[in-house]
Amino acid sequence: MPSSRLPKMEFKAINDVEVMSAARRTQHELWPLDEIDPKKAKLPCCLVWTPLPVVSWLAPFIGHVGICREDGAILDFAGSNFVNVNDFAFGAVARYLQLDREKCCFPRNLAGHSCKNGYKHAENGTAITWDDALLASSHHFGHRSYNLFTCNCHSFVANCLNRLAYGGSMDWNMINVAALILFRGHWVDIMSIFRSFSPFLLVLCLGILMAGWPFLFGLLSFSFLLIGWFLLGTYCFKNLLEC
Repeated sequence: MPSSRLPKMEFKAINDVEVMSAARRTQHELWPLDEIDPKKAKLPCCLVWTPLPVVSWLAPFIGHVGICREDGAILDFAGSNFVNVNDFAFGAVARYLQLDREKCCFPRNLAGHSCKNGYKHAENGTAITWDDALLASSHHFGHRSYNLFTCNCHSFVANCLNRLAYGGSMDWNMINVAALILFRGHWVDIMSIFRSFSPFLLVLCLGILMAGWPFLFGLLSFSFLLIGWFLLGTYCFKNLLEC
């Protein structure tokens, strides 16, 4: 007498086919993006970065980040209860990195997850389009207090990437967002490099000229303290940086 239950292998195969079909439908629905135009601040589906006043003069690897909608408009968490739209705080974009929408998970239902974190993704918040994820994160951070050390622009971008499950990951945070744009980002032009590093070099030269090598030691100590704070807060004391 034939069993009414499907064998486990057959059930797994059917489930895999459903996931692949959902992924294909999502890819088919991704309309072409406009060309990147940094001069007009139109950078579809990009992460963007610009130096911060004062902070970047002392630690040039730290800056302000945002994420762009599919139409190229920039969104950035720029202050308490405030998400900028198409008005990037602290100046023009200096560095950018376009992300691949096909690496995102846009589930229509629980069975439609293309990532491996279906239940966790559903619990933390999903999206059916790129812009939908950014809108949900904007609403969330529209009720959050800004703090450079605990809840900042990197937190906002990380929240967006987690809603997108970008790269199949739900573990985006301040550190890996900063590393992504720092090591893989593209400079807009030569002037962007000059604008990002010239204040730091000027402060460094003046400091050494006036205070000597102890100034360089103090500057390095400041950078290590900042890096240490974010590393400890992100990976050891996670409640400190949650927002």
